[in-house]
Amino acid sequence: MSHSVPANFWAWWQLSPETSIPFILLAYFYLNSSKVKAITRGEKWYFYTGILSVALVINSPIGTHAPTLFWCHMIQHMTLMMISGPLLVLGSVAHFKPKNFIFEFFTNPWISWAIYAALMMGIHFTSLHATVMRHVWIHNFIEVPAYVFVAYFFYYNLLDKKKPESRISPALSVFSLFFMMVPETLTGFFIYVAPKSLYENMFELNDQRIGGSLMWAGSMIVDTVWLAFAVYHWIKSEERKALLIDAEIAAERLKK
Repeated sequence: MSHSVPANFWAWWQLSPETSIPFILLAYFYLNSSKVKAITRGEKWYFYTGILSVALVINSPIGTHAPTLFWCHMIQHMTLMMISGPLLVLGSVAHFKPKNFIFEFFTNPWISWAIYAALMMGIHFTSLHATVMRHVWIHNFIEVPAYVFVAYFFYYNLLDKKKPESRISPALSVFSLFFMMVPETLTGFFIYVAPKSLYENMFELNDQRIGGSLMWAGSMIVDTVWLAFAVYHWIKSEERKALLIDAEIAAERLKK
C-alpha cells in the first residue's frame, strides 16, 4: 500500500494518551524532585526540552502520519533516539543513579551500544518494521517507548563526565559515539539506495528514499553535536588531570 502526503498534513494533530500521559507524569515527578534536589537551570532546560521533543514527534502531524509515511516515521525515530534520549540524560543523570541489577545491566556501555545498534538496524532491515506498521498498537506501546529507553540507556554513561565514578572514560565515550555513526549512517544509506520497497510495498519508493536520506544525513549532523559535546568533556577531563599532576609536583617540591 502506498501513501502520499495529504493536502491538510499540518492539520492532523493527536492526543496519543498512551504516550503523552507517561511523559506528563515524568515531567511532574521531575518538577517535584527539583524542589528537593539541587537541579540546575541548565539541567531543567535539557530535561524539559527532551520532553518537548517527544511531544513534537508524537502529538504533531509527524506522529500522526508516522505509521503511513516513512519519512515521518524516520523523523520520529531519529528525534526520539538521537535528541530526546540524550536530552533526558543531560537533565537527569547527575541525580538519577539507581543501584539495581536491571538498570546496571542495560546501562552497561557495551551492552547498551549493542542494543542501540541492534534496535536501529533490526527494525529497519527485518520483517519487524512491517509487523509494527500493520499493528499500530505495537508502534505506540512498544516501539516508541523502546526508542526512548534504549537511547537513554546508551547515552547514560556517555554524556555524564562530571562524576569520577563514571563507568566509561571520556575518551571511550568519544569513540563509542563515533563508531555508533557507522550503523546509523549505513542504515540510512542502504534504505536510500534500495532499488525496491524494503517494507512489502507499504510505502512509496520515493517516500522510502526520503526517509533514508534523512537518516543518512541527519544522523551525521546530530551525532556531530554529541561528539563535540563528548570531546569537550574529554578535553576538560585531561585539563583536570594535568592540574592534579601539577599540584602533586608542586607538593613534592615543597617537601624538598
